[in-house]
Amino acid sequence: MKVKLESLSKRWGKVVGADHINLDIGDGEFVAFLGPSGCGKTTTLLMVAGIYKPTEGNIRFDERIVNYVAPKDRNIGMVFQSYALYPHMTVFQNISYPLKLKKTPKGEMQERAQRVADMMGIGHLMDRKPAQLSGGQQQRVALGRALVKEPQLLLFDEPLSNLDARLRLSMRGEIKRLQMELGITSIYVTHDQVEAMTMADRVAVMKEGQLQAYSPPDELYDQPRTFFVASFVGNPPMNFVDVEVVRENGDYHARREGFDVVVPADRGEKAAGKGNIILGIRPEDITIADTGISGEIYVVEPLGRDDLIDVRIGEAGVHVLADPTLGLRMSQTVRLNFNTHKVQFFDPQTEKSLLWTD
Repeated sequence: MKVKLESLSKRWGKVVGADHINLDIGDGEFVAFLGPSGCGKTTTLLMVAGIYKPTEGNIRFDERIVNYVAPKDRNIGMVFQSYALYPHMTVFQNISYPLKLKKTPKGEMQERAQRVADMMGIGHLMDRKPAQLSGGQQQRVALGRALVKEPQLLLFDEPLSNLDARLRLSMRGEIKRLQMELGITSIYVTHDQVEAMTMADRVAVMKEGQLQAYSPPDELYDQPRTFFVASFVGNPPMNFVDVEVVRENGDYHARREGFDVVVPADRGEKAAGKGNIILGIRPEDITIADTGISGEIYVVEPLGRDDLIDVRIGEAGVHVLADPTLGLRMSQTVRLNFNTHKVQFFDPQTEKSLLWTD
């Protein structure tokens, strides 16, 4: 099923939950709504679910406007952060409950619930109650309950937030595998960029009720359209340095006190003559080298595979991912080499990219 949001807004008096959201979701696509708390991602999801009524705009399922269609008639499955399992019911009763409400024949209900439970790897737990299950098993029951209805649309509201890091990793893979095998259109709300980037076909980044970007994960990472997207997506986060780009002898220089890098012409010409702008570059695109910009190490943070090095260049600071075997230490002077084909430039007033425009 295709989903289309047309200028979708939700307000409570002066409080804006979602502000003119426009996006389309293809049949069988997995889309993540990503952003910090209060950005409007759950509000938008709940409008799609029918729990909230839009203040403005339309929600289309295929070509049908469903603004005033009751949630039970939208043919959706929903998985919540809290799992929302009935504690007095067994796994079988929890999974089959949506079928019971539809008065599905007992034999069919038994067969469908068992099939879904086996798919989720919990077919042997059908007689247990939620209190006898681990967090991961409870999450599988909640997902099974959503799938047993054979919905056309799956909605996830931060479903892995209550799990430990290792279990989140395995459940991410399982949810993505199931979604691809079943081909169900899915919307996944999360504040965890790793979940969004690893699971989704496209990611909708939201801030203060507004859609900031809607792109495949690699495009979101390599071609951020706004300063917020660049700063929010990526771990460790992108470095930002205030510079001015000028052209000298055919080369484009991004400069500030103690800082001067020559940037490629295709990037430099879009940033030159704009006055003070913001240069962005990711920690993995800066290397410790024999030549380059000189800086002093402020602190070294071991991450295991890499060390995260905080280097001060005059009043500016950048983070660099370095090989631990280099044995870098605080107060050491190092030289930094920038992969200038990866630099980004942003307008400090509009916070929009100077490189990537729609």
